[in-house]
Amino acid sequence: MVRAYVLIKTEPGRVPEILRQVRTLPPVRKADAVTGPADVVVEVEATDPRALAELIFRSVQTISGVKETDTRIVIEE
Repeated sequence: MVRAYVLIKTEPGRVPEILRQVRTLPPVRKADAVTGPADVVVEVEATDPRALAELIFRSVQTISGVKETDTRIVIEE
């Protein structure tokens, strides 16, 4: 398993809508609106690095209003 945090920058006013959509994705464990450089932080758990990449590139980054993502893979729990 690969666990990661995906930091999402959104277009202004789109956070609630993006949170709703991200929370429906099966690998997502938790998604929260936050302050700081990112607008949303998403905790995900994928079966392997390729599945993580698929989630980010084909699901998260294609959501309307997502401007940028930054992924941090957990290396130690």
